[in-house]
Amino acid sequence: MNARRRLLGLAAASLGLAGCDRFLPGSRAPFNGVDITGSDLGPDFRLIDHNGTPRSLADFRGKVVTLFFGFTHCPDVCPTTLSDMANALKALGPDAQRVQVLFVTVDPKRDTPELLKSFIPAFHPSFLGLHGDAAAIAKVTKDFKIYAAERPGKTPESYTVDHSAQTLVFDATGRLRLMLAYGTPGEKIAADLKILLNS
Repeated sequence: MNARRRLLGLAAASLGLAGCDRFLPGSRAPFNGVDITGSDLGPDFRLIDHNGTPRSLADFRGKVVTLFFGFTHCPDVCPTTLSDMANALKALGPDAQRVQVLFVTVDPKRDTPELLKSFIPAFHPSFLGLHGDAAAIAKVTKDFKIYAAERPGKTPESYTVDHSAQTLVFDATGRLRLMLAYGTPGEKIAADLKILLNS
């Protein structure tokens, strides 16, 4: 219940930021996602990609970056979100080369680099899966206020992970700009990414 209150509070704060932004002189047309420019989430991470390369946001400077937290055994939310992101890149055409999609595992016990390497690029070859030890994942989820908690399954190995389902979007300077709700269609994601790419 406390976790749910924290998530609702974050969403309310984000909506408040978006509401203020709409009244700023020269503000952009509304995004499909929630404008959270100025949020104190993050602001960075230090993890390892599925190819074994240490990564932080600075590595992707010059690109718009989307950051989603999930796990490879996820039955619905994670594959749907990755598919939506793949559709967004398809809709962007050549501009897709200026976007980096990142997937951070919240299940470091099962999501090995090998599993991430076979799972994540299956949705799009440019996608990167990020992992770390339990401490590193705990830090990044705390820094970005992501809820993640194991839920027991019928066997010790069949547990699932309840987790936040939003996607965070950073502009090409590395500044956090948007929060996309789960289920946002690819074409709407592409429209928001295009605004950031052209800003």
